[in-house]
Order: sequence, then C-alpha cells, then structure tokens
Amino acid sequence: MAEMIEMTVNGRRERVVTDAKTPLLYVIRNDLGVLGPKFGCGLAQCGACTVHMDGVAIRSCQTPVSSAMGASITTIEGLAAKDGTLTAVQQAFIDEQAAQCGYCISGWVMTATALLHDNPNPSDTDIRKGLAGLKCRCGTHMSILRAVKLAASRLQKKA
Repeated sequence: MAEMIEMTVNGRRERVVTDAKTPLLYVIRNDLGVLGPKFGCGLAQCGACTVHMDGVAIRSCQTPVSSAMGASITTIEGLAAKDGTLTAVQQAFIDEQAAQCGYCISGWVMTATALLHDNPNPSDTDIRKGLAGLKCRCGTHMSILRAVKLAASRLQKKA
C-alpha cells in the first residue's frame, strides 16, 4: 500500500509516494535521483548503501523508507559545504588515494564521518572496529585507515 513519506534529503524537503516497506536506498536513488549510495549486497553487510539518518550511519538497503518519515537523511552528496568545500574526511580520502573503483567509497566516507563525529580521537583499534563490516574489493583498506587517521588529526587541529 502506497503512503506519502516526507523527509529531508541533503537539506531539501522531499515527499514521495511509495510502499512503506520499500528500502530507503531505492527511494533515494530511483525516486530522488541521488546516486551516491550504491546497491552492493542488499543485505546490509557491505556498506555501499550507507547514509546518515539524523546523524547516525545506517545501511539504507535494509532500512524501510517508513523509518525515514520526518528524518534528516544525508548522503555523500550532502556532506560538503554549500560552496563545495570538502569535509576533512572527504579530503583525507582524496589525499590518501583511498579509492580505486569508487563504488563502495561513499559508504566508507559516510561511516568514517559518523565514527569521527562520535569519537574524534580514535585509536587504530577504534577505527578498525568502527569500519568493521565494510567491504572493498579493490583492497584499499590500508589507504582508508590512513585517511581516517589523517582526517582525525586534521579535525583535532581545528578544535
């Protein structure tokens, strides 16, 4: 049964009419045309679909759109400042060349951003735990770990 779902996506108020059980990822990509989050496994195990809902990193492939009613959703497209200035995490991923194919990278950036929001000075163990469950078939894991450490150090300098 179709329902009207209202949410804010990347600062823009959106309304969609869809089945309440439809995965949030499908609505974000197919109905709203926001293509940063990707379909990877469909089982919430790889992280390619990660977005923030009210500031919390979630796997949108297994989150029913009804959960987003009234929520604020941020995708990779919504992280940078309005003038295009990248976040510390986005810039660190570029500086460390932490992406090869780029398919999964938005999930890593979104998860790392949430991690550093909750723990601005993580240890290597904290970073590994915080990023556990994300998959990268290109094998850039060490570059990704360096990028998260670099972003954390840059954020510490700003504070």
